Amino acid sequence: MNKKILQTLVERKSSGLKSFALLIDPDKVRDSGELVKLINIAVENKVNFFFVGGSLLTGNNLHHVIELVKRNSQLPVVLFPGSTMHIDVSADAVLFLSLISGRNPELLIGQQVIAAPILKRSSLEILPTGYLLIDADNHTTVSYMSNTTPIPADKHSVAVCTAMAGEMLGLKLIYMDAGSGARFPISPRMIAAVRRSIEIPLIVGGGINSVDKALASLRAGADMLVVGNGIEENPNLLIEVSDAINNLNQELDIH
Repeated sequence: MNKKILQTLVERKSSGLKSFALLIDPDKVRDSGELVKLINIAVENKVNFFFVGGSLLTGNNLHHVIELVKRNSQLPVVLFPGSTMHIDVSADAVLFLSLISGRNPELLIGQQVIAAPILKRSSLEILPTGYLLIDADNHTTVSYMSNTTPIPADKHSVAVCTAMAGEMLGLKLIYMDAGSGARFPISPRMIAAVRRSIEIPLIVGGGINSVDKALASLRAGADMLVVGNGIEENPNLLIEVSDAINNLNQELDIH
């Protein structure tokens, strides 16, 4: 089984390199030309990965978006699926998510059982990922669609123990998410607490709508930032966050 992307993430973490993924929600793509411009800007500014998906996809745009990304860049395209309906084998990899912060059996293992034979027959790289939904002081789409209660923003020990359990179960990545359109990002204190408790790469997303918030998450210990909604509202944020990450990597004397 191909492990190129997972290996890259592990190696980047080991080297201290911070990574940046641009999240594209196919439902929000209205103009192919505008998407191509965004892809080109992402490539020019050294974004590392494209994530494609969302909690709820109501249209039939997933394959089209992946094709546009792959046609206009050489960067890895990783599916961020909200359900088994959001799988497209033309991508490079899929976050095989288990919502370990919740107690909904369908998202802990049920959907994964349904998806397993489809993924087994595909060439997609499987990225076993423990998904932690963190409270952001507003009811996000992922919270509603998953029918789960997020981990309270101030319950750092709950997040820590959940992440440790995910790692002990053999998951290869931990993804802490405040959800699309979150009012606040995950606190640096919670990120730092989780980072100290696990060895595997830590992905953080949700509520990141400024360079200051991005840097706070990275300095706290996030290995990768995922930004989508903030860039939809302010396209310049892509350039600003990319510059900040590149400068941070240089500050750490990493080349």
